[in-house]
Amino acid sequence: MEKSLRSIYLSLGTNIGNREENLDRALTGLLEIMSINKVSAVYETAPWGPVQDQPSFFNLCASGQTQLAPIDFLDAVKELERNIGRLDGLRWGPRLIDIDLLFYEDVQLVSERLIIPHKEVTGRAFVLVPLNEIAADLQHPALNQTIHELMGQLPEHELRSVVNSFTLDLTNYVSI
Repeated sequence: MEKSLRSIYLSLGTNIGNREENLDRALTGLLEIMSINKVSAVYETAPWGPVQDQPSFFNLCASGQTQLAPIDFLDAVKELERNIGRLDGLRWGPRLIDIDLLFYEDVQLVSERLIIPHKEVTGRAFVLVPLNEIAADLQHPALNQTIHELMGQLPEHELRSVVNSFTLDLTNYVSI
């Protein structure tokens, strides 16, 4: 029996090493566990959270489909992060790569290992701005608001801090 495809939305971030190469390796690796439909531009942002003494981040969002269940997808993403070179470290600290599962269909899940939708998606301009670029009309299943509406609730200074840096050549990732 064939598993059905599930729509997912991800956030990717990196702030150490060759940031563009880190994103490229992550997107390439993700193709093993999902198809990618859309990828936002890459946005350069200041660190978020209590650890401010670190390099700025490159962030992007991607959408696609997977046959994996949410926990299986999480496990595959964590393995990909390790394969790229991510080490466990300080929460909100520097990282070679960080891949977050933001939405999985309209699933609402709270477990010890995974919360869907991502619990901090609504307060992060570095997530909402690129996500709005590729999925402005996506409805947050718990809040019944679109990504565009959620982005509009952020303070203007946070939105201005997300700088559109460049677009990746998507020919290697995006399924048309």
